[in-house]
Amino acid sequence: MGQLASILYDAIQNFTTPRQAKILMLGLDGAGKTTLLYKLKLNETVSTIPTLGFNVETVQPTKSLSFTVWDVGGQEVLRPLWRHYFQNCDGLLYIVDSADYKRFNEAKEELEWILESEDMINVPLIVMANKQDQPQAKSPAEVSEKLGLNNVKNRDWRVQGTCAVQGEGVFEGITEFSQMVKEFMNKQR
Repeated sequence: MGQLASILYDAIQNFTTPRQAKILMLGLDGAGKTTLLYKLKLNETVSTIPTLGFNVETVQPTKSLSFTVWDVGGQEVLRPLWRHYFQNCDGLLYIVDSADYKRFNEAKEELEWILESEDMINVPLIVMANKQDQPQAKSPAEVSEKLGLNNVKNRDWRVQGTCAVQGEGVFEGITEFSQMVKEFMNKQR
């Protein structure tokens, strides 16, 4: 009887209280992380300055799921600190400036380091190929190739072309990412 009550309680909670997920938003400096975060939170474009620490915001992409998003600064001096945020992470939003192809190798190295961390094993990944509105922007497929994502085997992942300033692709990507996070969290139970 106790197990049945527990199952019923969990089912009712799924209808009334959104599940909480810890999401890391990482990427090199200047990729558009904070702009994307506030587009998600406020559906507005806000003027930003380089993040020297972190921003934390709660967004609710679906009725049944709430994200606590940790937007951590991407300057080279701050990147070693990223590992302190990995524990208990339910999803990784990795933002890439798709118009800054000269930094793709650097972005790839950082992403590989994150994905190899023991705390990040199996964590779902969405790469936001941001700044698609720029004339020199690489397509999501090209970004995927440059980051070596076809070699990623131990997690669900996706690449979404976005323009955080205009909101293009942002909400579509987050909707799919939400499903990936829900599935990951269900497996962790």
